[in-house]
Amino acid sequence: MYETIQFIHSYWAYLVLLILLIAAFNAIIGYAADREYGAMNFRIALFTLIVSHIQLLIGIALYFTSPYFKAWSTEGVGGVMGDSVLRLYNVEHPLMMIIAVTLITIGYSKHKKKLTSRPKFKILAIFYGFALVVVLTRIPWNAWF
Repeated sequence: MYETIQFIHSYWAYLVLLILLIAAFNAIIGYAADREYGAMNFRIALFTLIVSHIQLLIGIALYFTSPYFKAWSTEGVGGVMGDSVLRLYNVEHPLMMIIAVTLITIGYSKHKKKLTSRPKFKILAIFYGFALVVVLTRIPWNAWF
């Protein structure tokens, strides 16, 4: 079961990263170029929200089925925090990804309340941009290549 969830989580991550890149740059360009916010921009923002939440759910399932999770009981908190690999997979990656999904959710929710295009793009650019930075800092790159 763990291998299947890990496979899905790993490949869904490519989709999440791609759509988050597209959404962040779309918002930045829309804000900088003072474009009109339209249906396609809304769909990009919504799709980013959906795929990131699906990834979070897959990640939660993976976390609790992972052999790394068992280290909490075998190694204890000190052992997990003392080992950089265990700390990455048990603390840093999950926490930062939850923060990234939270930023995406807040950005999506706040942008819907704005009435004109420029503030919509600005909110999305800020929150989706920060979420992208957070994701890029805590991806276990050695596992990706």
